[in-house]
This record gives sequence, structure tokens and C-alpha cells, in this order.
Amino acid sequence: MRVENGLLKNRGYLTLMAAQAVSSIGDWLSIVAVITMVGLKWNASPMQVSLIILCLAIPMALLGPLAGTVADRFSRKTLMVASDLVRAGLILVLAAADTIWIVYASLFTIGVFSAVFIPAKNGKLKELVKQEDMKSAMSITSMIDSMTKVIGPLLSGVLVTAFGAKIVFFIDSGTFLVSAAMIMMLPKAIVVVVEEDDDDKVKPSFKEEFKVGITFIKSNTYMLAGMFFLGFSLLILQLSDSQIIVLLRELTTASPDLFGYIVTASGLGMFFAGMLLAKKTDYQAFPLMLAGVCGIGISFGMMAVFTSFDIGFSVIWAPALGLMAGFAASLVFVPFQATVQVDTPVHMTGRVFGVINSVTTTATIIGPLLGGWLATVIGVIPTFIITATLLVAVSLVGIIFKGNIERGNTNVAESEQGTPEATTS
Repeated sequence: MRVENGLLKNRGYLTLMAAQAVSSIGDWLSIVAVITMVGLKWNASPMQVSLIILCLAIPMALLGPLAGTVADRFSRKTLMVASDLVRAGLILVLAAADTIWIVYASLFTIGVFSAVFIPAKNGKLKELVKQEDMKSAMSITSMIDSMTKVIGPLLSGVLVTAFGAKIVFFIDSGTFLVSAAMIMMLPKAIVVVVEEDDDDKVKPSFKEEFKVGITFIKSNTYMLAGMFFLGFSLLILQLSDSQIIVLLRELTTASPDLFGYIVTASGLGMFFAGMLLAKKTDYQAFPLMLAGVCGIGISFGMMAVFTSFDIGFSVIWAPALGLMAGFAASLVFVPFQATVQVDTPVHMTGRVFGVINSVTTTATIIGPLLGGWLATVIGVIPTFIITATLLVAVSLVGIIFKGNIERGNTNVAESEQGTPEATTS
């Protein structure tokens, strides 16, 4: 199989994925530990707990494009190592924190360095993986994310219960150090032949590089449309995704562990979709995205209908719909990000993914806030029905304009891996 012949023999890629897995589990450790410490031990208000997530997300939403430019301008490997080391230190600050404001400041700074790490990682991935293996690589990346989504919270809960939040902070700090050590072992950028007159070229300013990245995104019809559908769909999705636990309260015979089952099933659905997309790479990205958006809408709509009629055996149908939603979500994210990796020149990868990360993070900030307000005003079941209807409508709009988007994308030249600008690692 091509995946085995390519990616499984690519030591640089395997090392980067191992670092990602360790770092992702560490992220879950810190999130659970912080919420446990602030929410249970310090008896923080609901708004104070909400600000914990916002402190991590706001820097990534606001600084994404700038962080992406930094990731393209400097050594990606160095940026990732520095980001891991700084975050390892900040996690130790959380362990010693005695006020909520120290927690906020530490988490905000962690968010800043995470905003740099993500586009740098995507840029490094572009350097390490051949074009023909990129779709499989992005699918495997999604599989790792989905499995850490399942394993991370479970492991975090066990460790916090057994050893307490402070010990977990030390463990989390260690995961960042392990990740940094792995990244240090990554090879440098792909060796390229540099033109003779390249040394005479004046390096563009930070502002100029930032503008070039934005211009590139605007000139790519598929990327622009895909980013719109991704961001808008994620915003709609978050209206209800954050309210699932509220929806389950409407059931008269729901299991106390039902929410955990749904989250686990969702992660497994994402894993299975990633596995499928890793093997079947000859897909068209945009139709898969539309099918995924529609699939999420259908699963959320069915969840609302079953809850409205108080259907029994929720321990069966609720996780099944969670599995369906997770599978569909991967059909949205993986093909889009894989195609962006293929179409983006290696020296612009950081800027492009910085913008994408900013769009998706903004959606995940605004969506839950709107969802909470909407569920309070009109009720949780109508909120789910509205969400499902909007998602299906978005997919239908995409089908209508599919031809125009794909025609616009045919004029975009395929990027070449290993351009002279790639020597940033």
C-alpha cells in the first residue's frame, strides 16, 4: 500500500506525529486540571470558568495570520521547540498559581505560543511529506487528533482523581519537554538548489510577506470558498455542539454517562473517517466537505427529534448519532486541509494555516456563546433544529455554486514542494 511505502518509512513525519500525539494529550491534561482546580477547589463562577477557554482561544483567533507569517519567516523547527519549552514553563506557573488572574495570564500566553506552533507544524509537515502522500498524511494527523480526544479526557480525569491537579500540571509540563525533544530530532528543510542570484535578493519585510500571504488566499477560489464554508459551518455547528449536555437533560431515562459515550463515539467516528481518507486519497475535496456538512446537520436534527419524542434506548441511538457526526466532521476538515496543503507553496504554508486557524478558532469562540443565548431564549431542542436546518441549507448552497468554485480552482497552479524559500527550518 502506498501509505506504508511512503509515510511509514518517513522518519521525519513519524517523529512529528509522535510529538503531536504527546503534545495533544498534554493539552487535555492541562485543560482538565485547570478546570478542576478553578471550578471545584476555588469555586469559580460560570463566567470565570468560561474565561479559561477564552484565554486560550482568543490569542489564536486574533494572532493567527501574524503568527503564520512568523512561522514562514523564521525556522519552523526552532519556533516549535521554543513554543514547547515556553509552554512547559508556563504550565509550571499554573501549578504554583494562587489567584485566578495568574491562571488567565498564563493561559493567554500559552495561547499566544500555541498560535505560533500550529502554523509552524503545518509548514514543517509540508517540508517533510511528498505531495502524493499529503492527503494520507493529513488523514493520519486527523486520526491522531481524534484518538487524543478520546484518550486525553479519560486519562486526565483518572490522573486528576488519583494525584490531584498540581501533579498533573507537572506531568503536562513533561509532555511539552518530550515533544520539544522529539522536534529537535526532525531533519532540516528539504535540500533544494538555490539560484545564483538569490543571494542578491532583498528579503521582503514582515508587512510585505503578510500581504503576500493574504493575496495568495484571496486569489485561490477554492481556498477562499472552502474557508468560508468551513468557518460558517463550524460556527453553526457550535451553536448546538456546546449544548449537547443540556439536550440530554430533556431525556427522562438518560444514563449519567451518556455525554461521555457521545464524545467517545464522536472521536471514534473521526478516527474511522481519517482511516478511510488515508487509504482512499483520490477524492474530490469540495463534494466531500458538502456531504460532511449535510451529515452533521442530519445527525444533529435526528438527535433533536429523538429527544423531543423522548425515545428510549438513548444509550444506543445517542452514541450512534455522535459517531455519525464525528465521521461527517472529518469529511469537512480533512479534505479541506489536505487540499490546502497540496495547493499552498511550502514557503506560504504558515501564513495560510495561520489564517485558517484564526477563522476556525473565531467560530469556536462565537458559536458556543450564541448557542447558549439561543438555547436560553427559545429552548435547546429548537436550537438543534435550527442548527440542523442551517447546516443542510449550507450544503445545498455549496452544491449550487460547486461548479463555479471548481472552475475557479482549475486556474490555480499546483505548488512545488521544496522551493528555495523552504530553507526556513
